Amino acid sequence: MERNSQQRTLAITGAANGIGEACARLAHAQGWRVVILDREAEAGQKVADELNGAFYPLDLLQVDELRTLAARIEGEVGQVHGVINSAGISQPTVAPDELPLEIWDAVQQTHLRGTYLSCAAFGTAMAKRGGGSIVNISSVAGMRSSPLYSYGPAKAAIISMTACLAAEWGGDGVRVNCVSPGFTRTARVERRLELGDRDPNVYSNSAMGRMVEPNEVADACLFLLSDNASAITGINLPVDCGWLVSSSWDNFGGKRSAGEGNAVLAGKRTRRKAAPPAYASGSVPGND
Repeated sequence: MERNSQQRTLAITGAANGIGEACARLAHAQGWRVVILDREAEAGQKVADELNGAFYPLDLLQVDELRTLAARIEGEVGQVHGVINSAGISQPTVAPDELPLEIWDAVQQTHLRGTYLSCAAFGTAMAKRGGGSIVNISSVAGMRSSPLYSYGPAKAAIISMTACLAAEWGGDGVRVNCVSPGFTRTARVERRLELGDRDPNVYSNSAMGRMVEPNEVADACLFLLSDNASAITGINLPVDCGWLVSSSWDNFGGKRSAGEGNAVLAGKRTRRKAAPPAYASGSVPGND
């Protein structure tokens, strides 16, 4: 990878696919030098090569600290100006007595502990230099009740931790924010739908009647990293096509279709399935 002192460097965990990859591709298009961190070596290296970036293997289930890796990246690539923590794994939607503790632990370790280790390593270095920006990927699952007994609490904790770190480093010029995607059209979610592990009505349960595209989450992340968000820190930004505001409407007959007014159709109101924005048709499916 060629070094360019005029470029800012962005490190992204979980960037071999899914939301992380979408962030990497958008960041590259916006002029960032991209560092891909992922446990999937072949896929991660491929993305890095395509973006003229750098790849470093990282398995958050196998590390106790990231300071050494962060220092290595800064020595070999350059100072890291931004971080997106997107690495994640899923869990089955089973009852508490059916959820193996090793899965519960692995989800916590990857999401909460992994995000903290990354923030502690890269954020501390940023604070010492006097500037930088971090975006942590949480989820609407961290904002509502669900049968995700490890994933949901881990994502809720990430939202809280983001606010804590924003207060810690704000005076040092480091901004820390959070993005909470709703149901996003990644390969993982598509597989869950095919297996019947997610409600097929997920398309219509949002106010906009569709799922989120990975590119749309990337747009939010890159905005929060940018100078256009220079006064924004400590927030949690849902990117969910309005799932949070409309998911409770089933208790009142569901969302109305255009022109339906106050009339409730037999059984339930009709639902519309909205099309995603045209630019999202080439979005990259994949991870969390």
